[in-house]
Amino acid sequence: MKKAIIASVVGGLIIFIWQFLSFGLINFHKPAQQYTENQDAILSFLNTQNLPEGGYMLLGMPDGATMEQHEAAMKASNGKPWAYVQYHKSIDTNMGMNMIRGLLINMLLVYLFCWLVSKMNAPSSRQIFTCALVTGLIVFLNSAYTKFHLVQNI
Repeated sequence: MKKAIIASVVGGLIIFIWQFLSFGLINFHKPAQQYTENQDAILSFLNTQNLPEGGYMLLGMPDGATMEQHEAAMKASNGKPWAYVQYHKSIDTNMGMNMIRGLLINMLLVYLFCWLVSKMNAPSSRQIFTCALVTGLIVFLNSAYTKFHLVQNI
């Protein structure tokens, strides 16, 4: 138990530092967070729509749409622009709480990974490393390529 807690703290800090580097210093995520001079106009327009906070897929379908309606909408939208919008009515610029929450979640994730590894029968360092890479790849591919975390039909 003591090893898992120490590993959680150390692993959580390593992930936290990597996140800081990849989002801030190195800025690997720039393509997903591009600037547009139209941001004020876009946000003003969204604010006039009385949307509840949440994620929207533009070119989505309303709940209860039939398969025929889905197929017709897909055909009609082929070649047209589309977007994911994550809408919030206000922003909290207090990064302190967000950073603490992120660090604690990172530590919890590493603890859960340690728990999984503890269920393996005498794993070698190589097996643990490979398991960590595979787990990271699963999370990355699911998040980056399926985009299930962003979609909500409007």
